[in-house]
Amino acid sequence: MSSLCREVVTLQLGHYSNFIGTHWWNLQDASLCYDPDVLASELQSDVLFREGLTLCGHVTYTPRLIAMDLKGSLQTLRREGSLYDTDNEATNFTWEGQIMTHKANPPTKNSFLQDLDMLDTGSLVAESNFSWPSAQTERCSVTSTGANVAVETVNSRLERIQKSYRLEGSVRVWSDFLRIHLHPRTISVINQFNHDGESERLEAFGQGETLLQGPVLEDLEDRLHFFVEECDYLQGFQVLCDLADGFSGLGSKVTELLQDSYGGRGILTWGVAPVNHPDTSSIKELYHMINCALGTVQMANHSSFFCPLTLRGGLGRRPPPPTTFPLINYDPSLWYHSSAVLALALDTMTASYRLRQNRVPMWQLSDALAVSGRKVVSAYGSVPFPMMHGSCLPDALDAFADVLPWKPLSACPELGDGRCFSQSVTLKGLEGQSLVSPIIPGKEPSTPLHSECSGEDVLATYVRLRYPSTPMAVQLVSSPSKLTPPFPQMFSPALSQQGFLQNQSVPPDTAVQPVSGLPVLTSLQSSPAVGVLLSDLQKACAALDLRRVAPSFLSQGPELGELTEAMEQLRNLAHCYRQDHLGSSSDDDDDDD
Repeated sequence: MSSLCREVVTLQLGHYSNFIGTHWWNLQDASLCYDPDVLASELQSDVLFREGLTLCGHVTYTPRLIAMDLKGSLQTLRREGSLYDTDNEATNFTWEGQIMTHKANPPTKNSFLQDLDMLDTGSLVAESNFSWPSAQTERCSVTSTGANVAVETVNSRLERIQKSYRLEGSVRVWSDFLRIHLHPRTISVINQFNHDGESERLEAFGQGETLLQGPVLEDLEDRLHFFVEECDYLQGFQVLCDLADGFSGLGSKVTELLQDSYGGRGILTWGVAPVNHPDTSSIKELYHMINCALGTVQMANHSSFFCPLTLRGGLGRRPPPPTTFPLINYDPSLWYHSSAVLALALDTMTASYRLRQNRVPMWQLSDALAVSGRKVVSAYGSVPFPMMHGSCLPDALDAFADVLPWKPLSACPELGDGRCFSQSVTLKGLEGQSLVSPIIPGKEPSTPLHSECSGEDVLATYVRLRYPSTPMAVQLVSSPSKLTPPFPQMFSPALSQQGFLQNQSVPPDTAVQPVSGLPVLTSLQSSPAVGVLLSDLQKACAALDLRRVAPSFLSQGPELGELTEAMEQLRNLAHCYRQDHLGSSSDDDDDDD
């Protein structure tokens, strides 16, 4: 290992968090490489994955992950997984009492899961939830002739059935497109609430707050201890938490537990929300808004930074239209689609603290962004980054002219005036492309971008021109986000297989090849725009008379006084983003009216 590994433990709290997390882990799995003749990847997989052994002595490589969800949310996925299946080792015993048999039809598996079952045979494939080809195979190098033959046989089978899946009509839950095996300690099901149905739903912040006690708390602490205690140099935690339902309250308590138990470690929390919810109503939309407000305040208090992550146009009850991207044709109503876009952005935004060399640790990233009480940050992304194949980075950036290259990923459009307290910009996936402009003797560079001598300098100059007085960090990662089935193929036909713009238009009758990799540009910002988002959210919640319009929300906690206090905290948090915050506090009561 060329550099010290600083491990990260991931927590996914809620169903949409697990949708994003499933796509995100599939992306990580696709990037794994065990060929000893291939140079080590830029990204250090040991930061996220752990090595283990089954009872039969097989090497495993699984995410360092705790995923919490509700009863009925797993469908065909076994809670304990099948990687460490102990059925054959179970102790035989004789039951002399009466036996009653109940029969039920198992959930139907989609075409992807059926193909997965076809391949999931034999000791080698049991170590990998199959890939295109050979991702997450045994991590130890294979040396025996028989094992090598097995690898070749498995890979040839994978290549024969490789195909594009259209799962838009068959994905019901996140496990319907999960490629990898999970550790038995990963999945935690909360049996007090149902995933589906009309009763026992986790809809309110107070319900989630009261969950983290007794058996649920003990179970979480046991899982945390298991994953944390095997880390040599724990860097911190990345938490994905559903923001609009009762998991918002649970996430607030979970981040508080992490802060109390693992002080000094990074806690980067992403509050996620889908564009819409199935079977919603006006009262449920009201719940969603208040949950977002309370979760933002509480999780920001207990995290190194907190970042809303959503394609919604806003966090209120009647938001603007969802975020669109010029080269992606996604359906905002499909969680399978919207979560894939956010996973691509998250893969790039988290790359800085997963690098093998020149890593920016969690604490350094959060310290640079969360300054002077501004612990809520906003995310932006260009998914994919539009660059012509064979072009250069200065040309690609210059083509944006006066338009910003990214779109909002936090329901927080930029104000467009170049004001920003700090930001971290990452560009991932320009492998094989020119990062600088070619030098032509006797010809002056056409723009400042074309005069720079490195890709980092090109990107830094571009950002500096648009945010002249903003402290910033820029990072270039050459390897792209690798897309493998069943990632949805929702891209413009103008993109090549490598995710770059094609030099020539594609004839209508030409078979479109699936996109296998994408360049992505992201920005994490602390800016006055965040203050506008928080202020609008606070005002919308404060204008409600909950005792009249939603008494059931208060009956499940928090009490009215606690809710009023939280709204005041949200107002104060929004005030931290005012330009005059550091210079004067005399107009505290003028609050942006």
